Amino acid sequence: MSLEVIPMRRSLEQQGSPLPLMWRDPQTISPEELASSIQRLESAVEANPHSSDLRTCLGMAYAMNFDVYKSLDALTIATELNPESFWAQMKYSEWHYRLRALPKAEAETLKALELATNGGDAFVARKQLQEIRRLIREGTQKPAWTKPLLPPLLVCLLLFAVLSVTTLWK
Repeated sequence: MSLEVIPMRRSLEQQGSPLPLMWRDPQTISPEELASSIQRLESAVEANPHSSDLRTCLGMAYAMNFDVYKSLDALTIATELNPESFWAQMKYSEWHYRLRALPKAEAETLKALELATNGGDAFVARKQLQEIRRLIREGTQKPAWTKPLLPPLLVCLLLFAVLSVTTLWK
């Protein structure tokens, strides 16, 4: 899944946005052009703070610039501004997928699938959901620290104490 804004073209054109479309391949954009686009997107968001589509574009641009926290903030606000926006929800779920927060990515992708209005949107969401579930099956996810660490720590300390005492007696 590439970071792209192509499906939002109609929405941005209807708003009369002077912004260029994002790139299909993030490797083909120079850092200067990316920084310029981010500045234009930030200005557009300031001018129209209630636009979910602009915030989604900004979140994607931040992600392309490896600015994780700003990207998450922009995408979170986009989904809050328009909970019915498929692309805001889809890119928010993709953000979690890329960071391998797979349970959260799965839940958010299911929300995006429910918001799909056409076959293309549903296909994109199903494809991502399929990939997330494959990664979960294969165990490619962040470990969940749900078990207490006190018992292993106590055993380790006990072994250390036993080894210390035995080495002193020799």
